[in-house]
Amino acid sequence: MVDTVPLSATRAATTPTRRLAARLTGIRLPRRLIQLYVGLVCYGASSALMVRARLGLDPWDVFHQGLARRLGLPIGWLVIGVGVLVLLLWIPLRQRPGLGTISNAVLIGLALDATLQVVPAPDPLWLRWVLLLTGVALNGVATGMYIGARFGPGPRDGLMTGLAARGHSVRVVRTGIELMVLAAGFLLGGQVGFGTLIYAVSIGPLAHLMIPLWTVPAPAVAGQRTG
Repeated sequence: MVDTVPLSATRAATTPTRRLAARLTGIRLPRRLIQLYVGLVCYGASSALMVRARLGLDPWDVFHQGLARRLGLPIGWLVIGVGVLVLLLWIPLRQRPGLGTISNAVLIGLALDATLQVVPAPDPLWLRWVLLLTGVALNGVATGMYIGARFGPGPRDGLMTGLAARGHSVRVVRTGIELMVLAAGFLLGGQVGFGTLIYAVSIGPLAHLMIPLWTVPAPAVAGQRTG
């Protein structure tokens, strides 16, 4: 059964709601921007901590590090370069980048290199483990922050969602991409170790916990009620 409401009454009811939604959007936008950029900086810093730990990296950073060792370039610049190349793969997938996508492609690499400049590589094994575990935990928080800001996925995540949108399983696509990237990085000389395994088994549960925690809710706009 559909409730019958006069059009004028519907407009009168929804106009204040839309105004409230617009005000809430304006209020939440600064928070979303701050959360986005703090999250991306923390993401780059977390990658740098794992690099300094020298106990293994996540699959994409194994690839970035392998390229850096082959080409003699800073790893952060290669994070940016690979991100731009991955964005080109969005074109046939008809994915549209958002502010978060472009910011992700640039800022994470810069934050990674900046953190490497101020965080030395420790020698004691226990301290390397502290850096590794801190890096993995911070990466989970950073993932929740930048995705929860709702400005669009990063280049690599967008590639995954674009392929999944063509009818493939997200799990299969994600696993396939990361295995290929990991294998390529290992062959290039990237560091694979216990940290790689710890990241692989931890990042999913961490992201599952942190993304809802950090997601900024979109203002709801009331429409016509059906029943």
